[in-house]
Amino acid sequence: MKLSEVKHILQTAESVDFELANGTKVPEHFHVTEVGVVTKHFIDCGGTVRTEKVANFQLWDANDFDHRLKPQKLLNIISLSEKTLGMEDLEVEVEYQSETIGKYDLGFSGETFVLQPKTTACLAPEKCGVPPQKIKISLLGLQSGDVCAPGGGCC
Repeated sequence: MKLSEVKHILQTAESVDFELANGTKVPEHFHVTEVGVVTKHFIDCGGTVRTEKVANFQLWDANDFDHRLKPQKLLNIISLSEKTLGMEDLEVEVEYQSETIGKYDLGFSGETFVLQPKTTACLAPEKCGVPPQKIKISLLGLQSGDVCAPGGGCC
């Protein structure tokens, strides 16, 4: 989800709620402790130099049980970040504490923001010997004319 989409949702939202993809709610008393731009400059396993840039939100739930972040307050934090940091309309990545700091993509269910797990992947499979994924085909859908018959000479 891009930053502009988050801002659009917040303009009409009554509350700011986050949940994990498994339905576990982020406690209502969470804080957004950081909004920033994270740039990653790296080389992949195939030798290609890459740069990734994301807008980053860090969520933290403290013992401040009376705290409730309102949509306008988050819009103000985002606006200040855009002005001060020169933040562009980037994809949003969310950091949230689990066993360690987890990084999540951001989605929206129509009511709540959803923290979607990120996964790793090889960025240069053709250069490091990763075989392409085989396409699975159901043999049940084949027509009888598509199949070799015994004695038909096709095998």
